[in-house]
Order: sequence, then structure tokens, then C-alpha cells
Amino acid sequence: MLRFRSPSIRSLDQETLCTIRLLDDSEISCSIQRDTKGQFLLDHVCNHYNLLEKDYFGIRYVDPEKQRHWLDPSKPVVRQMKAQQPYMMCFRVKFYPNEPMKIKEELTRYLLYLQLKRDVYHGRLLCPFADAAYLGACIIQGELGDYDPDEHPSDYIQDFKLFPKQSLKLERKIIEIHKNELRGQSAALAELHMVQRAHTLETYGVDPHPCKDFTGSTAFLGFTATGFVVFQGNKRIHLLKWADVSKLKFEGKTFYVIGIQKEKKLVLTFHTSTPAACKHLWKCGVENQAFYKCAKSSQIKTVSSSNIFFKGSRYRYSGRVAKEVIEASSKIQRDPPTVRRAQFGQSRSYNSLSHKNLIMNMEPLVPALPSTNEYEETATDNGVVALKEAVHLSQLEAPPTEAELCDPGPVNAPAGDDVSPVVAAAAARVFTETSNGRPQTTKPELDEEDEESSNEALTISELVYSPCASMLPTPVEDNQGGVDLLFSSPVQSPAWLLRELHADPDIQAQLEAERERDRAYERVRQAGRSRVGGVLSSGLRLLSSNERANACLLSVARFVAVVTGVLLVVVPTLLLLLESDIDVSFLHEIRQTPEFQQFHYEYYCPLRRWVLCKIGKALEKLWSD
Repeated sequence: MLRFRSPSIRSLDQETLCTIRLLDDSEISCSIQRDTKGQFLLDHVCNHYNLLEKDYFGIRYVDPEKQRHWLDPSKPVVRQMKAQQPYMMCFRVKFYPNEPMKIKEELTRYLLYLQLKRDVYHGRLLCPFADAAYLGACIIQGELGDYDPDEHPSDYIQDFKLFPKQSLKLERKIIEIHKNELRGQSAALAELHMVQRAHTLETYGVDPHPCKDFTGSTAFLGFTATGFVVFQGNKRIHLLKWADVSKLKFEGKTFYVIGIQKEKKLVLTFHTSTPAACKHLWKCGVENQAFYKCAKSSQIKTVSSSNIFFKGSRYRYSGRVAKEVIEASSKIQRDPPTVRRAQFGQSRSYNSLSHKNLIMNMEPLVPALPSTNEYEETATDNGVVALKEAVHLSQLEAPPTEAELCDPGPVNAPAGDDVSPVVAAAAARVFTETSNGRPQTTKPELDEEDEESSNEALTISELVYSPCASMLPTPVEDNQGGVDLLFSSPVQSPAWLLRELHADPDIQAQLEAERERDRAYERVRQAGRSRVGGVLSSGLRLLSSNERANACLLSVARFVAVVTGVLLVVVPTLLLLLESDIDVSFLHEIRQTPEFQQFHYEYYCPLRRWVLCKIGKALEKLWSD
């Protein structure tokens, strides 16, 4: 007798403690039950902030294998968490606003500002010297207010850790901008200018995923409001806009991006370190594509990574899309909530930086030629600030904790060479921004510039794009080999294989022998084409004379016929039951699934209209005859 074990009331009522680390490194805690869904935790944090524009944010956690994940709001928290209790999570920006100026409330802009400040500090948001100085000056203006010579000594910037490594030259430039250009700006205005400048950078909103391309070289993939980007070396080698991305799929450790570029089909293949990392990359791509591309949440479809030989996974983004979020923001009518700004001393991440845990990850390269419209100081500064060096954050000189691993790590993210440094000298100066984050120019120039940048490689930095391995979405310890250790079976480079073939005479002899065998096989195949008909006829006679073979064939054919008949009866019957008005519990549950609704509206309704149309035409023809 089968006995089904039902959960006890005690196990259902058992509470689990969850700690959520916020953007300013403060922490809040709450208790959840076994069936509490992720949306409860997200609402709990948003209620703590009194936040309404919450669709840009999410909660990130780390599993025991140090793989990062975004908490699914529609699933129970306990089923998603594989770590031991109590649970530690992080509240972070999940979707960076494509148009920060359309954010309605100052509170939302402040949280975005905190996330960008973390990105600058961790090394993800990188920029040339002039932009780095301006970002740092905006942060100082927001924290300290106007420069006061009586309160601020000559080296007051040294007390603040803004970048992974601050040079004396950078600090002097920050002081100069803070003294002269930002005077009179409130904290909210300084934060707004910082968000505007960060929005113009090439890697605004990029969460880098380490992969290997088909040549075995390390590449970093990311998803932005514009589309899918790939960084390799010191170049952005691919920018595929969401309108040109037709499908994202994965099989095991292999990730595929299928799209159209220059009116030709493009298939990009990358290899991740683990299947879990590949699935996380795929889910991030599906969510970002749905959020930025779709005009309404009703247009979001269930995405499957399966094919004929691979079962794969199915996933559907269940939140609102960017356009809906902007429309909802414009309808907010309430008194602005109070913004509680945290000081530098309240942030653990800023105090955890020391000279002992700086990890230099730089490689000398030939400097890229500066553009003609670049800021004049670039010629003298000649290079990128040390912000482009990776940092390993650790509070007690120990491996990163789960909460620290929730932050994607330092990424040598670039800034576009063609972005001229715009300095906000007063509150009246406002940027007119385009969808790709650059200052507004004339329409023909903008379209031409976008077309060129998306079709060819763009040099993003004089330094190699090389994030710290311990802070990536699939982190490892840097002292164990870095990013290369993520891949247990790296793909060999074709160029390396060719060099090995030309260098080894034994391999050359084997290749020549294989070519001779191929030529002999081709001759035999050409000679045997005339005898194919005779061989097939003799094979059929052999099968017909073998009774055991005939019995096996008959049994297989009978089994296939029975299965086909059962399917032809069961599937239409089940379809009729589902489309009928019969109110049965399991039929009602099936009708509520997004897969059935997608099948109903995309396949069943058009098929029913087509059949009715054909029947109507046949009846009209019959009556006319």
C-alpha cells in the first residue's frame, strides 16, 4: 500500500530568519515560513524604504557553489535557497533605467546613485580620467556639500575611498572640480549629475559573465538596455541590439545567441565554466530582453532552450517591462518620501579597502589613438585612472562571504572614447540624452554613429578588460589561477593547433595518410554507386526470407501504430476538455498556466478560425450547386 507523507503543521509554521543587506551596507531582517514567496522579501525591503518604483530592483543570493542567482519573486524562498540557515541576501539594482531622467521620485534616483557608487568602487563602472574625476567630485559634493577651506584641509579627499586605487593626480582633479564647478549644488542635484554622467558610459548596467569563445579566449558577456554586448581584450567586439536578437538558448555549458546583423544570420557561441553558470547567464538574458524590448508585459512569451535532442529549460519573466514602469512612474501622485542618506562611515565596503588587498590586473598595451573631440586633458593624462585595476574586497582578510559575493565584482568596464566630458556647472544645465546614453546630437549623425558602433569592434580602453575572478557571477580565488581556472576543459585555439600541426612532422605524415585513405574511399564509393540498387534489392530479399526479422519488424510497426492511434484519440479529447466550460480542478489549473494560454491564443484560435472558414466555403459551394 502506498502511503503519502503529508507535512506536519509544525513544519509549515516553522520560521526561517532572512537577513538582507541594502545598498548602503545596512541590514534588515525578517522571518519567513516555508511557503513564503520571493515577492514578500522584495515588498518588505521596498516598504522599509517606502519605495514605489521597485521594478528596477531585485534580491540576489549566492548558493554553496558560489554561483549567484536572482531571487524569483513567484517561487517560494526556501525552495530556491540551497545555503544553510539563516539566509543572507543582497538588495541590488537588477535593471538599470535606460532613461534615468524619467525616474519620478528622488528616493529611486538615490538608490540608483548608491548602486552606481558601488559599481565605481568595485571597478565595474570604468571611465577616462576626466569622467572619473567628475564622478568622484559629485560623490564628494553629495556627501560633504560645498568646499569650505576652514573645514577641508588640502588632502581631505584621502579620507574617502572612491576608487580601487586613487592617484594623487586624480585627487587633485576631484578637489578642483569640487571647489569650482559644483559649488551650490544640493546633494540631490549632485547625485542626479552623477547618474547622468554614469549613464553615458559604455558599460553602464553591465553585469559581466566570464566565458570562452570558440577560439578559447576569455570574453565577458553582458546585457544592457541597448542589447547584448561582448568585451574581449580592450575592445567591445559585439553589440547586438535587442531588436536584432531572435533567440537565446543554452545546452549544458554552451550558450548561444542567435540574431541578425547586416541582414545576415549571426550565431554566437560561448562556453561557460559550469551548467549552472550557463543557465544563470541564459535567464539573465531572457529577463533583460523581455524587460527592455517588449512594449507590454502581455507580450512576454515563455522561452524554451530545448530542441530535438536536448530537453532544456523553460522560463518566463513575470514582471513589468520598462515602458510600463515609466508609465506607472508618471502617474505617481504623493508627497515625496524622506530620503535618509548614509554617510561614508556607515558603509562597510568603503572601510574594507586597504592597500594589502589590491590586486593589479593590468597588461601593457599600445595606447589607443585619442579621438579628435576628446577632452584636452586626455593628452596630458594619457590613460585611464587606476579605477581600471581590479579589487578583491575582504573585510577580515578572509575569503569573500555570501553577502560580499552578491555584488558582481570589479570589472574593467570601459567608457566610450567618443564621449566628451560634460561638466554640470549649474542646476539649469540638463542633458538631452538618447536611448544609448550619449549626449543628443543631430539625428543623421546619431544614427550613423550607432550603426558604425554596432557593426564593428570599438576600442574601449588602453587596458585589457580583466575583472577580478573572486567577484564574478561564478567566482573563484584569484590566487588559484583566476578566471582561467573556471574552465576545466578550455577550448584550444585554432591558431595554436595549426602551429602544432606545422611543427610536428609525425602529425604531417598522419595527415597525409588520412588524405590518401580519403581519396581511396572516394574511388571505391564512385565505383560502388552502380551496385547500390543490387545491394538494396538483395537486402530486401534477405529480410523477406528471415522470419525472425519479419516478426520483429511487425511488432515494432504494431507498437508504433498503437501509440499513434492512442495519441490521435487522447490529445484531441484532452484539447476539447480544456477548451470546454467543464469546471474541473485539474483542468482549471492547466487553463491558468501561461503555456496553455500561449497555445490557445497563438495556435488554437487561428486553427479554429481556419477550419470554420473552410467549412463555411464548402457549405456555400454545396448550396450553390
